[in-house]
Order: sequence, then structure tokens, then C-alpha cells
Amino acid sequence: MDLNQYWTDIYYYLHYTHGEEKVTQQMIRIMQHIDKKERVGVRDIAHLLQISQNTASEHMKRLIQKGYVEKGRDPKDERKVVLSLTPNGKNILFHHTSLDEKKLEAVYTHLSKEEQAMIEAAFRRLSEEAKRCFSS
Repeated sequence: MDLNQYWTDIYYYLHYTHGEEKVTQQMIRIMQHIDKKERVGVRDIAHLLQISQNTASEHMKRLIQKGYVEKGRDPKDERKVVLSLTPNGKNILFHHTSLDEKKLEAVYTHLSKEEQAMIEAAFRRLSEEAKRCFSS
């Protein structure tokens, strides 16, 4: 499918330049899961990565030590521990998964308003359908 090639080209040219922080792809996947889902616990991370809970717990300890993730109590069930991103974790995740808005703006200056609207509508629709198909 050409869409994959288009997406990798877009991301290659328009991603943020990463700083000094050492962040693995697995760390990003974990932080994305915490960001996109509600009330994520260590068990959910283990299931996502198909690893043991002990191994998932070790990953979480590293993310907590780096200041990207914090533990808290589930407001709906105080017995459960849930994970959340810290402001620093949200910033790291944004810069490792989003397009650089300045670069995107530079590209947009070469597109008509109609083309810009069409691109946004297509991405919105694709996002909505992806969420519908794969949210559980």
C-alpha cells in the first residue's frame, strides 16, 4: 500500500529533531499506551508488549526514574495503581511521535487552502476509523 510509503516520507522529513535524551522505541510505545488509554496499569503494559508483569514492572521503574511516568491510585478503585505521564513525559512523547509544526507550516505555505482542508479531513477520517476499529 502506498500510504505506508507516504507516511514514512512525511515523518522522515517533518519529524522533530531529537535531543540528548535516550528514549527507546519500547519506551515510546509504553508512553503512547498510557497517553491513549484510560487507567493503565503494569498488567496492561505487560499485555501490550507480551512480556511478564515483572519485566513490565522493570520497564516502568526506568520510566519513573527518568521522570516520564508516575504512579497513582485509580480514582474509581483506590486499590488499583494506575500510570500517568508527567509533563516531561508528555513533552518527550510529543517530540518523538509528532510532526514538527514549523516544518509542517513551511509545507502548508505551498498548498492551497482547499488542499490543506482536504489533507486535514483525510487524516481526521483515517484517525477516527483507526480508533473505531482498534479501540477496545
